[in-house]
Amino acid sequence: MAHHIAQKLRLTAAVLGTVTRKDLAAAFRGVNPKTAFDLGRADKWLQGRAQPRELSVYDDWTKLLKLEQTGAWIAESDLPGFTAAICARHGIDRAELERRAGAHFETAAGHEERSLGFALAGTYACYSHALSPYYRGQLIRGSLSIETGPGAHGLTAAYREVLPTGQLLLGGLMTPAKRGLYAHLKEANGEAQFFLCLFAHSRPGSVLGGYLCGTTIIGPEPQPSLTRILMIRLRSPAPEGWGGYLPPDGSIADDLASLGVAIEQPEMVDRQLAQFLAGDSKDGGASQIPPAEFRGILDVFDRHWLRHSY
Repeated sequence: MAHHIAQKLRLTAAVLGTVTRKDLAAAFRGVNPKTAFDLGRADKWLQGRAQPRELSVYDDWTKLLKLEQTGAWIAESDLPGFTAAICARHGIDRAELERRAGAHFETAAGHEERSLGFALAGTYACYSHALSPYYRGQLIRGSLSIETGPGAHGLTAAYREVLPTGQLLLGGLMTPAKRGLYAHLKEANGEAQFFLCLFAHSRPGSVLGGYLCGTTIIGPEPQPSLTRILMIRLRSPAPEGWGGYLPPDGSIADDLASLGVAIEQPEMVDRQLAQFLAGDSKDGGASQIPPAEFRGILDVFDRHWLRHSY
């Protein structure tokens, strides 16, 4: 049974001077081009959430460190024994190696986050269902701009919609995480707020998608609303004034083509995008709670609360 895999990998990276898990994977390929050291699973290994199951990974590992011990020993050894072995083999003081491993881990984490930030930065054409009951079932176009700032957590997002009542602009921080991508966006000179909950970013990152949550902007009264949203990355910003509601018979593929994103088989793409955006909504619009439905429940519990307040 393997023990302390995450710590051993960090110590290994410190010895080798690798910065990211990609560098570490490249080092494994250097000793075995067909290594089973998997870049996708390396993230979990470095976090201690999983460990390599293939014995060949440990055999490649001992070659990488130029140890006399077997791969099985690397898997099963305790951490002090493993540390002592690589210190002796590479002539490194134990305290110095542990210091390097700690510093390396922080540097690698920061490098990965900055790398992700640069990968996300750009302009996106956004399509979601209109939250306004006056445009029920129609799609609305918006633009999202993601920029990197100073520090590892310097991602900012600005979302814009062109509405009949004027331009709606919201901004805030964007937070990448292992399981998703999140943004809490607020109107600078107003009360509107949107929350984006998106699928985790994957390279090359041509599309972001997930849910937009907020309240209606145009309507007789605000309604908490939820709709799916797709964000298509653009190579250049959308023209000034672009956006607003897509005509009922409008084509997303044609709209994207006008922005320089010409997709093959546009009819098929339109059907695919429409199916995603409709999701589980009964009438193809945003998922919303009718105010009267909520008020009925509110009336019951408000009366109960007041009766038992004294």
